This record gives sequence, C-alpha cells and structure tokens, in this order.
Amino acid sequence: MVLRRVLTGMIVALAIVAATAPAAPAAENVHIRFPQLDEYTEFVDSWGDARSGGRRHQGVDLMGTKMAPVVAVLDGVIETMRRSPRAGYYITIDHGEGITSWYMHLNNDTPGTDDRGGGLEYAFADDLEVGDTVEAGQVIGYVGDSGNAEWSGAHTHFELHVGGRPVNPHPYLLDAWERWLLELAIERGETDFK
Repeated sequence: MVLRRVLTGMIVALAIVAATAPAAPAAENVHIRFPQLDEYTEFVDSWGDARSGGRRHQGVDLMGTKMAPVVAVLDGVIETMRRSPRAGYYITIDHGEGITSWYMHLNNDTPGTDDRGGGLEYAFADDLEVGDTVEAGQVIGYVGDSGNAEWSGAHTHFELHVGGRPVNPHPYLLDAWERWLLELAIERGETDFK
C-alpha cells in the first residue's frame, strides 16, 4: 500500500514536471543559410536511410566539390570541433533556443590530393575555436571525405537538431538551396523580374 502511494506520487510529480517543462522550440519558422557554398552540390532526402550497424541516417549528405566552403547556417557559438573515426573532422554549432547544426566529413586532404594529410589546416576555417561566435554564412570549414566517407566522395553530412533531437533537415535545405541559387542569379544579373 505504501509502495503504491509512493509510486503514484512519483507518477503525478513526473506528469507535473512534464506539463510545466518548456516545449522544444518550434523550427517551422527557421530559415537557414545553405551550408555548402558550391553550386554543383547535389542532395536527396536520405533521412532515415539504413546505415551499417543497424543505424539510421540522421542527416542529409550534400555531395560537392572537395574544399568548397562550408558555412554556418545560422548565427551561433561553436560547440565542438573534433575528429572521430566515423564523422571525420566535424563541427557543431549551438544556435540557441534548442537548435544546433552539425557538419561532418570535413576535408582531411592536402588540396589537390586524396592523401589524408591535410590535418586541421584544411578541415576548419582559420582562427576558429570552440566558444567562438559565428554569423550565418561565415565559413567554418571545407567539404571533404574524412572519417568513414573516405570512399564515398566529397560531401558534407549535415544534421539539424531541435530540442536535443535530430530532425529531418531536408525541407530546410531545399528552402535554403532555392534562396541561395536565387541570390547567385541576382548577383550575376541572370534574373529578370519584369
């Protein structure tokens, strides 16, 4: 009887905490910059696709030109700059309000080679450190094939996390891609709005 009351009290307390906890931020109105400054980028919605070891793809691969600039999609603070066997060189950025972006498989080669000898110099933008504030569109790194992407072609694996959980970034990327291509066309004088 006492155990039942304790358990009931705990369940009620958890329900109250859950009801009063702030909800994960809504990302519907978030408009990101396209993360890869390479007009030859190709991407499809590969969110949830099967991966080795029973994993699921939690991002979208932006296939592109090795050493093309990778940029911050929103203003934020560099949270992580590391290298791991699977992700290779990668960066995560905290944008506040529960939104973070992840950029993986950054370059690990000396320019013009596939020697895996480029190191930090060709993976991350100069003078960038954890804790630095970055602006949307600021170069943070370079497209590559580090980690387990060594034989899959140069690309940026891009993830968007909201409230600590990965969300499908494809709709955000499509919107950003269309806006960026329009900006390029306007800069080149290739668009007539009459």
